[in-house]
Amino acid sequence: MAERFRHVAIVGKHQAPGIRPVLEEIAQFLCSSGIDVSLEAETALNTGMTGYDALSHDELGKACDLAVVVGGDGTMLGFAREMACYGVPLLGINQGRLGFITDIPIERWRESLAPVLAGDYEVESRAMLEGGVLRDGESIFSGLALNDVVVSRGGTAGMVELKVEVGEQFVANMRADGLIVASPTGSTAYALSAGGPLMHPSIAGWLLVPIAPHTLSNRPIVLPDLGEVSLEIVAGRDASVNFDMQSLASLLHGDRITVRRSEHQVRFLHPKGWSYYATLRRKLRWYL
Repeated sequence: MAERFRHVAIVGKHQAPGIRPVLEEIAQFLCSSGIDVSLEAETALNTGMTGYDALSHDELGKACDLAVVVGGDGTMLGFAREMACYGVPLLGINQGRLGFITDIPIERWRESLAPVLAGDYEVESRAMLEGGVLRDGESIFSGLALNDVVVSRGGTAGMVELKVEVGEQFVANMRADGLIVASPTGSTAYALSAGGPLMHPSIAGWLLVPIAPHTLSNRPIVLPDLGEVSLEIVAGRDASVNFDMQSLASLLHGDRITVRRSEHQVRFLHPKGWSYYATLRRKLRWYL
């Protein structure tokens, strides 16, 4: 039997013009359904909404059994990372542009949210990436990502050269503007722009996608999500690494970026009848 919800968190892209009235309507709708409502602290602070508890991410994770995220995929990415360790399911209402993971159109939030609150929904789990940067064998950075881990060249420098290993096996030294390790969720993000394939979210694998490679035979490759991917900086100045929106700049030669499957997953809720393929058709305009 589907889970019913007692305490819902509301998170909003508070920089978006006109978002406060929408958040107010959603909060009132939830309250009228007999559900306790709390706001993410930054959302409450930046919208000026009062009358609801404003909680930190940790407090939301411990208290709430559902989070409604209003904004674009960037808003969802940041909050999803924070909630992953608590297992709080997320429902995305899209006020952005593409919205691959915030899939409910904002003009249809009421008709989509009501059945979910009544227990009529579909649950989907998405794998996450985790890893960090090792310098002289010591960890200097760690991160968690839902979309991807991206190693990029410096802003004014030429290409970066990376030694790529998967597990204990050497793959190649790749010279490019950068390299993307993407989850299936991230296959519709930067990896897609760089020429990578789409991956269904249920596939247990990663994408390794070079960005503008020096050698055109360096092509995207699909990897199993077992073991660890290692990217060592061989050449190039001021390279950086980005775990979704968490960055470390000025990597040095010999620094090693490690990426592996996280023990945490993100749980998304969708209205009944949701289809990944319908999302692709709509967002990528696959129309006849």
